[in-house]
Amino acid sequence: MQVGDITIGGGAPLVLISGLNVLESLDGALMCAEAVREIADRHGLPAIFKASFDKANRSSRNSYRGPGLDGGLRMLERVKGSVGIAVTTDVHEPGQAKLIAEVADLLQIPSFLSRQTDLVAACAGTGRPLNIKKGQFMAPNDAGLAVQKAVGFGATGVMLTERGTSFGYHDLIVDLRGLLQMQDFAPVCLDATHAVQHPGAGQGVSSGDRRFVGARARAAAARGGAARVGVSHPEPPRAPCDGACQIRLGDLDQLVSEICAIRKAVETRT
Repeated sequence: MQVGDITIGGGAPLVLISGLNVLESLDGALMCAEAVREIADRHGLPAIFKASFDKANRSSRNSYRGPGLDGGLRMLERVKGSVGIAVTTDVHEPGQAKLIAEVADLLQIPSFLSRQTDLVAACAGTGRPLNIKKGQFMAPNDAGLAVQKAVGFGATGVMLTERGTSFGYHDLIVDLRGLLQMQDFAPVCLDATHAVQHPGAGQGVSSGDRRFVGARARAAAARGGAARVGVSHPEPPRAPCDGACQIRLGDLDQLVSEICAIRKAVETRT
């Protein structure tokens, strides 16, 4: 699969997809994108900057959602031009797809919307590649149907992202077998930060435990996969959205170093 000049899957190098959970300010987005690009360059990896312009599925109506479609796309366009990095963001409604595709190199379909046929069709019709986040309610093999749906509507490329599976109330688990199963359908990415979320477990917000981000990312690196995604923030406790799941931007470099070392060891053995 191609995202601009970046190849994902098929034995290509690991791709770092990282950035902010949600856009806050232009300066913050530029700073984070610069850091992601520098970390990727240091480890010889291609990179894609991820940030949402709207978090449309917040637990509470009072939660911060982002700058909105117009303001968010202007920020992402500035990031793309100034930093020289590919960008990706979520598409929430079919009517947004064409407009977002004018800026984003990769269109992301949120996990709660991964079975929404009209949304998948609209995104596939833009000519941009898609990243479908497997719903927390879906079995790994069911994600193959989402890929078939996207391809059937003409998608130029499709990848899947694992972000955990619902485990009772307020918890998620990551079944590493699922990464291998989904690789039968498309290149696979692990969202190691959202995978440690405790959905709805906070006071009107989701909670999480960032202590497990590294462990899940390292375990997934040993099982293969085409990309790694994570959200980072200069000060996670002050992040307006999902702060408990995010790692510090300053810790991202070390985690990427560990993942690359694990990948190299596994590839050497095989």
